[in-house]
Amino acid sequence: MGAGIAHAFLLAGCEVVVVERDAATADTAADRIRQGISRSIDRSVTTRDSAALHRALHVGDDIAAFEGCDLVIEAVPENRVLKAAALARIEAAAPGAVLASNTSSISITDLAAALTAPDRFLGLHFFNPVPTSSIVEIVASMATDPAIVERAREWVTMIEKTPIVVRDSPGFASSRLGVALALEAIRMLDSGVASAEDIDRAMELGYRHPMGPLRTTDIVGLDVRLDIAEELHATLGDRFAPPALLRRLVAEGKLGRKSGEGFYKWETP
Repeated sequence: MGAGIAHAFLLAGCEVVVVERDAATADTAADRIRQGISRSIDRSVTTRDSAALHRALHVGDDIAAFEGCDLVIEAVPENRVLKAAALARIEAAAPGAVLASNTSSISITDLAAALTAPDRFLGLHFFNPVPTSSIVEIVASMATDPAIVERAREWVTMIEKTPIVVRDSPGFASSRLGVALALEAIRMLDSGVASAEDIDRAMELGYRHPMGPLRTTDIVGLDVRLDIAEELHATLGDRFAPPALLRRLVAEGKLGRKSGEGFYKWETP
């Protein structure tokens, strides 16, 4: 997700700083972003000069590099403790920046508790894959300054995506609805109602969804879906209890497209 977010802002003409946990991860992220830029140029998605795009990208493992940034988006794994710690470190490194979390389900209000300036913090929930998605969910807590929400709208529009603004609540709007559909589809598959292909086809052809819930879960990552379901189960109750099939596949390392297998078989990246 971080690489995709960086890609989107680069194409919009921004200087982009990416900070990873170590040098090896930073090198991997830089390669992934550069490959994405090359694909965008090859497909005529952008007319920007390749050399200029590469010059605008700065990747490393020193959080001090965030100093002077206008906006810093946290995109670490969907873990409440990990995100809170990352955000506190970012705020210390870039005290003048607007901070955002790419969380899919964790309360923005809860994450803001670790910050000294919760009014400059909000959620920016991007969708996977970021370069081709058309929406960003802006999540405002009671503490978020309305002027920051308006700046977020401008940033989202600048990267040619549609902003929707939601109140901070479990799962916001998109994750809550998307996960509810995905979990029921997994239960149906587990109980033999239909194959994965036919469950997805029912939603694609019957309800005009561009992609069925099981294939979408493979692309999002079964581990990510499980983390979100666990969060929603804890806050909203048993209707979001993760199905046993989802737990088993994650335990087996079948995480979807990124691992080569989930509900479908995939060619590994």
